[in-house]
Amino acid sequence: MRTDCHQHLWPAAFLDALRARRTPPFLDGWTLHLAGEAPCPVDPAAHDVARRAARERRDGTARALLSLSSPLGVEHLPGEEAAPLLAAWHDGTRDLPAPFAVWAAAGVCDVDPGPLAALLDRDRVVGLQLPATALADPAALAHVGPLLEVCERAGRPVLVHPGPVRDPVRAPGWWPAVVPYVQQLHAAWCTWHAAGRADHPALRLAFVALAGLAPLHHERLTARGGALGALDPLVHYETSSYGPRAVDALVRVVGVDPLVLGSDRPYADPFAPADRPGFGAAFAHALTVTNPAHLLGGSRPPPPPPAPPPARGTSTCRRRRAGS
Repeated sequence: MRTDCHQHLWPAAFLDALRARRTPPFLDGWTLHLAGEAPCPVDPAAHDVARRAARERRDGTARALLSLSSPLGVEHLPGEEAAPLLAAWHDGTRDLPAPFAVWAAAGVCDVDPGPLAALLDRDRVVGLQLPATALADPAALAHVGPLLEVCERAGRPVLVHPGPVRDPVRAPGWWPAVVPYVQQLHAAWCTWHAAGRADHPALRLAFVALAGLAPLHHERLTARGGALGALDPLVHYETSSYGPRAVDALVRVVGVDPLVLGSDRPYADPFAPADRPGFGAAFAHALTVTNPAHLLGGSRPPPPPPAPPPARGTSTCRRRRAGS
């Protein structure tokens, strides 16, 4: 049951809804226009459902969880503008084939928790994605609190994803993903650390992109009068866009149990721990099976059975050289 907790794939209905708009966010053919970023081309193959499903089957993915890309800014649109785009997302993803499942989305400008409760009852809807910009500080957290309460009552997790970039800057194309996205995640993690758990004691949460590496700043947090405190067993960290150095650094602070695999496909490739020295098969199983099960369902499946002992007359060294 290998799970990829974070991918993007826009169904035809959602593409049509973006093309029907004339103000950001909108699509002009296959060129995406956002309020705070330069126009960028969209690869049609990235949103070819059959091609993407075949790729996941080749990779052995049992579940690939699709999220509406929050940098589009859809969730921050006024309610009457957001509604047709959100409807196109939820309706368009409803009949996607295996292995795809879906994170629901909700407007954060005019907060209405009613529709979310119904969405969370749909088959293959695993929880709610929220833009990190909706958790920018404790006041913002309180504003979207009704949405979080719906997820908490339903026992469904929340995925915190970078949100829209508000102010365009003259900078390289990688700037939004490396600077404001990371800043947003860092702020959202601090908001949750300061106020979120007290308000929502049973809510499971995952921050994409290792929360912008926010937990690594625990020493600075302490130096400025805060404290990391006991590790929160209901907070998870998804690995997209980071590699072994960042993952290893975060494990040294929060341990292995909170980490879950996310690839951010089609924008990045997944971290493959089994191919990295120092990680190996047990870590890979935790990252792709055990920990996602805890995030999504609140329980941890049993660990895989131990490897069989070496055959008589076969040394451990020989088995390792053979790839065992």
